[in-house]
Amino acid sequence: MTVTKQSVIGDILDFDQTTGKYFMEIGMHCLGCPGARSESIEEACAAHGTNADELVAKLNAHLSQGK
Repeated sequence: MTVTKQSVIGDILDFDQTTGKYFMEIGMHCLGCPGARSESIEEACAAHGTNADELVAKLNAHLSQGK
């Protein structure tokens, strides 16, 4: 899986639950909420005032390590 700013958070978490820590780092503590799971990376980062490109890079680095 390759993550982009348009990737949906729920899809990423379904693919690899260990990515949850990166969302927690940006203050997204309600990952189980239906609204949060349906947001894109870009939408979540805008809502939490964080850089989407940095989060995408962290997620892709994590996923490239094979969990």
